[in-house]
Amino acid sequence: MSDKAPRGERLVITLVGRRNAGKSSLINALADQQIAIVSEHAGTTTDPVVKHYELLPLGPVTFYDTAGLDDEGELGELRIKSTRKVLGRTDVALLVVSEHGFQDAEYAMLQDLQSMSIPALVVFNKQDVADATADDIAFCEKNGLRYVKVSSVAESGITELKNTVIDMVPDELKAEPVLVSDLISEGDTVLCVVPIDLAAPKGRLILPQVQVLRDILDSDAIGMIVKEREIEEALDKLKNPPALVVTDSQVVLKVAGDVPDGIPLTTFSTLFARYKGDLPLLVEGARAIDSLKDGDKVLMCEACSHHAVADDIGRVKIPRWITQYTGKELKFEMYAGHDFPDDLEGYALAVHCGACMTNRAEMMRRIRECMRRGVPVTNYGIAISKVQGVLDRVVAPFGL
Repeated sequence: MSDKAPRGERLVITLVGRRNAGKSSLINALADQQIAIVSEHAGTTTDPVVKHYELLPLGPVTFYDTAGLDDEGELGELRIKSTRKVLGRTDVALLVVSEHGFQDAEYAMLQDLQSMSIPALVVFNKQDVADATADDIAFCEKNGLRYVKVSSVAESGITELKNTVIDMVPDELKAEPVLVSDLISEGDTVLCVVPIDLAAPKGRLILPQVQVLRDILDSDAIGMIVKEREIEEALDKLKNPPALVVTDSQVVLKVAGDVPDGIPLTTFSTLFARYKGDLPLLVEGARAIDSLKDGDKVLMCEACSHHAVADDIGRVKIPRWITQYTGKELKFEMYAGHDFPDDLEGYALAVHCGACMTNRAEMMRRIRECMRRGVPVTNYGIAISKVQGVLDRVVAPFGL
């Protein structure tokens, strides 16, 4: 079922457009069910409406219906800001155009989508009321914009719209992303080290651990799970050394000491740095820790919101370890969820979580934005490996 796919594994398709362009009717037609309130009154949609859907043969996707780009007043500005947050994690945008055709809001949104490198499909809606004008069609063709004509009320053009969306998804998002399968072979043993501490969720493994284990099984390899104090015993019981050891970053120093140098070692965070982001860039960002100075600000970013425990990894442990490593007086600021600061230039370094609860599009957009603003960026696990002195070893399996 599409509802059971991890949130961070879904393609995000966002409907944007002016008020009363028919976005809510269109998302209902796409999902073939009533999920958004439809009204002739402009501005019916206030907060983004979410619908999980199985768009075959593409797979699980999330549709977002957003507030109108021409919303007014103080609340309207907040709604538009909320729409832009959704765009930050969007893989494909559907610009829904009403029977009134292109106006300033549509031209401005197309420029925004282009600047964010988001593929955009122009959807001329309400074709039962008025056909798209020759000028608007000519504009799309001149600027290389793909477009479709639909009527969400008459439910015409919906199949063509779905097929065009599938065709527009970038190839890298259609391809199966590589997690650990290319590092192992059929029949190999992979030893996974999972500490059970106060931050560990009760009765279950965290998502990166589950996904790595599933990828090991899908590769017809053997996955073993141990706690950090059981490594030596596990290695002694194995007839042959494991092809790979994958550990939680928080115990990487101990694990590196217990695992012989001849056995490849990496971390769950390092695997996710490649799976959801750009591993070489994130490794390079970690090396910038050596250049931090007294008074520098370090941005800590988490893609999900959770209750912070006493020894929270992003709020307590990593700031403490970086401070101890550098010996500098640093200021750490935390941003959680889909919030990301506008004043990135004020930070000397950005340290992001592993992004297990967001998609690759949002993570890559954040990485590109940091690089564009001249801010080195890394992730939690790679930063930990750096300050623990084992970074070169955990990236060696990737040829870095």
